[in-house]
Amino acid sequence: MKKNKAIQVTQPDLPPIEEVKAYLDIMWENKWLTNGGPLHEEFEQKLAEFLGVPYVSLFANGTLALLIALRSLDIEGEVITTPYSFVATAHALQWNNIKPVFVDIEPVYGNLNPEKIEAAITEKTTAIVPVHVYGNPCNVEQINEIAKKHGLKVIYDAAHAFGVTYKGQSILNFGDLSVLSFHATKGYNTFEGGAIICHDAETKKQINFLKNFGFTNDLIVDKIGINAKMNEFQAAVGLLNLNYVNENINTRKSLDTLYRDLLAEVSGVEPLPVHPACTFNYNYFPVFIDDRQYGKTRDDLYFALRSNNILVRRYFYPLIANFKVYEQLPSSAKDKLPVANQKSAQVICLPMYTKLEADQVEMIVDFIKSFRV
Repeated sequence: MKKNKAIQVTQPDLPPIEEVKAYLDIMWENKWLTNGGPLHEEFEQKLAEFLGVPYVSLFANGTLALLIALRSLDIEGEVITTPYSFVATAHALQWNNIKPVFVDIEPVYGNLNPEKIEAAITEKTTAIVPVHVYGNPCNVEQINEIAKKHGLKVIYDAAHAFGVTYKGQSILNFGDLSVLSFHATKGYNTFEGGAIICHDAETKKQINFLKNFGFTNDLIVDKIGINAKMNEFQAAVGLLNLNYVNENINTRKSLDTLYRDLLAEVSGVEPLPVHPACTFNYNYFPVFIDDRQYGKTRDDLYFALRSNNILVRRYFYPLIANFKVYEQLPSSAKDKLPVANQKSAQVICLPMYTKLEADQVEMIVDFIKSFRV
């Protein structure tokens, strides 16, 4: 195969630079760069309307949002979560002195398996932190039922789930809190950024205190907070990208369809299914390699693609549970996480972004086909 110009696994959607410059003029005129400026307040309101959620609190990034979500609900002790996620999910627990307890995932969508949760609950368990992996909704009904039965909080890591709806409503309306990421690698970005979605004004008020050093007002600090606020430039990019996000999702949907059509005849390369009850955001295009059918291992294909400047990613590999800082946990044992370990050993995320061309998708699939021969 002829060496091609590098195809990234993802690429950020950026608003037109002229529109960004117009907002820079506003910021320079206002001289208000952070601490709840006018663009921040406008973005918070418009984002809640766009997502169909009651309350949004904006953050400098998604990890800080997850840290504060846990602190705002006074989560402690042990928390049940997934090993099949980006490491920030577990790190946020550890930074709050909470012990992560990993539970295996279900084999269809790669989400936390509700059937495995109750066996992991102890007297120290205070919450469940599931992840809507790749944007597919978790089994929110069953998780809610378990949480109510055992008096547990539920905080969804919804970093992948911007704009996703489930049975006609935003997936972000489930659980006690949901946390979004607007990182540059996401289908919707504010360069960096994040948000907590909550259901009532009092919870939002407490979250806002925590992300601003714990200040109740200029003279009173009631909580131990940190500085996690979103600035005006991030808010401006967020406002502008809201104008284009639906169009961008539709473009990625077309690329997703093309990938699936072209890969349908390639045995051993299985694209992630899309949950039938959701509207999806097509942020990622993961495939799972069955080496018995494909004839080559996942890593064989991974390194071959990358050596030809198709910069795919093994996302998520290694499992969080297999990182040195977590492997000593009893719940990290490989025999307790067979599905997660299998998925992690098989996954490749193929390039997916709005500016990806159809002929590039065809070229990628042609390489996958030819490599197995």
